[in-house]
Amino acid sequence: MEFERIKQLPPYILGVVTQMMIEARHKGEDIINLGMGNPDLPTPKHIVEKLKEASDKPKNHRYSVSRGIPKLRMAIAKWYQRKFGVTIDPDSEAIATIGAKEGISHLLLAISSPGDEVLVPDPCYPIHRWAPVIAGATIRPYSVEGDTLKNIELALQAGDSSAVKGLILSYPSNPTTQVVDLPFFEKVIALARQHKIWVIHDLAYADLVFDGYEPPSILQVAGAKECAVEIYSLSKGYSMPGWRVGFVVGNKEMVYALTRMKSYLDYGMFGPIQIAATVALDGPERCVKETVEVYRRRRDILCDGLTRIGWSLEKPKATMFVWGKIPERFIKQGSLEFAKQLLQKGRVAVSPGLGFGERGEGYVRFALVENEKRIRQAVQGIKTVLTG
Repeated sequence: MEFERIKQLPPYILGVVTQMMIEARHKGEDIINLGMGNPDLPTPKHIVEKLKEASDKPKNHRYSVSRGIPKLRMAIAKWYQRKFGVTIDPDSEAIATIGAKEGISHLLLAISSPGDEVLVPDPCYPIHRWAPVIAGATIRPYSVEGDTLKNIELALQAGDSSAVKGLILSYPSNPTTQVVDLPFFEKVIALARQHKIWVIHDLAYADLVFDGYEPPSILQVAGAKECAVEIYSLSKGYSMPGWRVGFVVGNKEMVYALTRMKSYLDYGMFGPIQIAATVALDGPERCVKETVEVYRRRRDILCDGLTRIGWSLEKPKATMFVWGKIPERFIKQGSLEFAKQLLQKGRVAVSPGLGFGERGEGYVRFALVENEKRIRQAVQGIKTVLTG
C-alpha cells in the first residue's frame, strides 16, 4: 500500500548517523553522542516530587483538559509577565501542548489549507519544514544567512505573494544558534501585517542563553497579537524533555483554532504532569540558571578544544548546540559523509547539516548533551579525523 502524505516525507537524514551509532554500540564500540539534542540533565527535584505527590491522588488519573488545566494556564501567563513583561489572558491567549512539536504540528493542521504557502527558514528544525507539508500546505524556504528579513521579503516575491499565508521563525535558532533583537521582531510584525500573514515563533530556547544575551519575545512588539503566536517548551531550561510539556500563546484566533483541533485529537497531558509543570513555572528560577551554567561550560570546552586542534568555531550565545562549518579540506565530501567519518574514525556522533535543509549543507551540529569529560574525549576523537 502507498499513502500519499507519507510519500511526501523524505528519509530522515538525521536518522542515518543515529542508526550507525546504534549499530556501533551494539558491537561494543564507545560512541560519544553529540548528535540528537536530547537533554541529559535530570529534572529538578522539586518538580519530580510534585509529580509523585500528584500521582498518588486517584482523582488526577482521569481524563484531563486538552488545552491545559486552569492553574497551568495561569502559571504560563505569570511566567510571560515576569520574563517579558507581556500580558497573556490565560483563558483565550494560552494553551498547553504536549511538547512544542505537537503544538506546532496541530496548529499548522488547524490553520493551513491545501494551496496555502508557508515561509520556512532554511536550515531549520525539521518540524518547522514538515508540519506545513503534513498539514497539506506548500513550503517556500527563505535563507537565514545574511539579512534574514530581506531574505523573507525575497521569498515573498519569488511567487504569488497572495498564496503565502504564514511565516515560521525560531530564535534562538536550532540548528544555527542565531539570535536576534527586538527591532528584528518589530520589522517582522510590520511585514506580516502588511501582507496579512500569520506568524509562528518557536521560542523553545528562551532559557538557554549566555554571555549576557537576553532573548526578546515577539509578543513584546506592539500589535503582535494581531497576527502572531509564540511557542515554548519546558524541555530545555527545566530539563523536562520526556515530560512533553509546551505551550502556545498569543493571537486569540490561532489559539482558539488549536484548541478546537486538540479537542478532537487528545485529552491533554497526564494531569499530574500538568500540576508539576505548574510548579516548575511558578517555582524558583535557580534551577534554570544552574542548567544554563552547565551548558555554558560544555560550550566553552567544546569550542575551545576544537579551536586548539585547528577547527575554529564561533561560540553560540544561546541554545544547547554548536553549529560548525565543516573544515575546508573535508567540505567536498558533504555533511553526511563527514558526519559518518567522525563517527567511524573519531567515535563521535554529530548531526549533518543537510538534515536541517539544503542550506544546511556544509555544516554539522553538535549537541551539548554529554558531560565535560566526554566532551573533552570527543575533541580528541575529532582530532584523529582532522589530522589523519
